[in-house]
Amino acid sequence: MSCALAWLNTKNSRKSTLNKVSEKLIKTRYDASRDDIAALLGDGPKYRLDQVWQGLYNEFQAPLEITTISKELRGKLDAALPSSLVLETSRDSDRGGTTKFLWQLANGGHKIESVLMHYEDRATVCVSTQAGCAMGCGFCATGQAGFSRQLTSGEIVEQVVHAARTSAGRDQRLANVVFMGMGEPLANEEAVWQAVTRIHEAIGISARHLTISTVGIIPGINTLADRPLPVNLAVSLHAARNELRNELVPINKRYPIEDLMQACRKYLAKKNRRITFEWALIKGVNDTPRDARELAKLCKSLKPSAHVNLIPLNPTPGYLTKGTAPEDVREFAEQLIDLGVNATVRRNRGTDIDAACGQLAAGQPVTISSRSVVG
Repeated sequence: MSCALAWLNTKNSRKSTLNKVSEKLIKTRYDASRDDIAALLGDGPKYRLDQVWQGLYNEFQAPLEITTISKELRGKLDAALPSSLVLETSRDSDRGGTTKFLWQLANGGHKIESVLMHYEDRATVCVSTQAGCAMGCGFCATGQAGFSRQLTSGEIVEQVVHAARTSAGRDQRLANVVFMGMGEPLANEEAVWQAVTRIHEAIGISARHLTISTVGIIPGINTLADRPLPVNLAVSLHAARNELRNELVPINKRYPIEDLMQACRKYLAKKNRRITFEWALIKGVNDTPRDARELAKLCKSLKPSAHVNLIPLNPTPGYLTKGTAPEDVREFAEQLIDLGVNATVRRNRGTDIDAACGQLAAGQPVTISSRSVVG
């Protein structure tokens, strides 16, 4: 049984276990609600809460740095609301255009990574939602390393706060948050949505600049469709026929493509937000004219038609098949465009520091895939 299917078959018991584990976790700085902080502040003036909240979420300050409140109060908040992340290393690539952060979680010591991509006056952060991943996609380093635990909403939000602070130090505005780091966001949907709400309401990043990626967890997509904010949905598709996708993305055995497309239609009907299909191009596996035709058909079955992000497969230690050559990537994109599909080739960033799509493993050992891929 694949680890993805094992996760699904034990979903209810694991949810119960997760709740018990969460009760044991120390409530950290960005898990705390306004009510939690108000209780810590006691009977002081009401504006004090706004000062603390602004310091945490608009100035991106630690409690000890919030000078609008007393030194005694700063110390009290710092002790009561510890950071959830301990920075182990940060590495730059692309002449400083990409930064990868390796974090150790204060609760449990597991490691996660987030990636900050810098542009002229803005930045985008890619955040993790789980320590590891249970989806078992053989070409992804996170899946090769296996699953450790879910992240809390505060652990997700703190990655964003740190990215915003780092960006501000470079005179950049954190403009976009993509939930595409380690883990499957919709396998941790409740915590992810709590984080989305906090990022939107407290930090002020609009829903149009928040993107949640999924390998196709249909119950999660349906739940997301019923949530109030119209966030962007990206589906890691990678194959347009079940036989091949079963090999590349094992969760497809539980949620096949035809059911996934129906969930996408429901999301479109509710949110009216164009869906993006992510497609990691693997040499000789999913980069043929047949693949282009099948992908185009799926895209045009949605109204509006899905946009395609083409990603040349990035190297990982556990998957020995190579990515499609750059000239063949461009040819595949041109085939899609000729078939009436809006397609772009994503620029590879951070490949040399293992910060690119599919490369995040937080230094954990990976399992080498022995699967033979069906053509």
